Amino acid sequence: MTLTTVVNNLTLADQVLTKVQEDIVNGDIAPGTKISESALASKYGVSRGPLREAISRLESRGLIERAPNVGARVVSLSHKELIELYQIRENLEGLACRLAAENMTEDEIEQLQALLQKHQQDQDFKDGTSYYKQQGDLDFHYCIIHGSKNRKLIHLLCEELYHLILMYRHQFSAISTTNISSHPEKAFVHHQRIVEAIADRDGELAEMLMKKHIQRSRKAVETYFDQLTAGEA
Repeated sequence: MTLTTVVNNLTLADQVLTKVQEDIVNGDIAPGTKISESALASKYGVSRGPLREAISRLESRGLIERAPNVGARVVSLSHKELIELYQIRENLEGLACRLAAENMTEDEIEQLQALLQKHQQDQDFKDGTSYYKQQGDLDFHYCIIHGSKNRKLIHLLCEELYHLILMYRHQFSAISTTNISSHPEKAFVHHQRIVEAIADRDGELAEMLMKKHIQRSRKAVETYFDQLTAGEA
């Protein structure tokens, strides 16, 4: 089925954007892949017009970059860029957590608690192989960011950086056994404590817990790359 047969309220460019973005985030279009408009147009069954619009929007989201003498290509994992991204997340998601503790309604907090229960029932989590990997409203971090009720923060983290973060998360968890995602029970406990702090309206504690949670992942990334470098020496 081509994208043109999908019936919904999205424009064709939106549909193309969603599919290409999903394929990049999941690694179906690998990092560093040169973007061929003709190949993608054929793959998705669309004309080049909506495809070009989608590529332009993906470029603004940091998933596609343009290089001299190369043209458009999918961004590649970089140690430095990944660490910088985690540094941004530590501070901005920490702030989002503080604001969520102040601004989330009781119903929203109950929904967040229900979300964790859903995560706990996921089969991969029960098997101890990975933490629940869903996007948008089923993503713990995404929900807390929206719970901050800060529009600028939501735009920055959930629109400009969100899919770049997802791509790095997916790519890194696929190659590293030291990432926090390799220890789903630890990640779940961290999430539980964060929700408890939000429910208690303790913004300071919620912020600290979120920053430490993300900091653990950053340190795991640093450890992985240090080991990789040592192995190549």
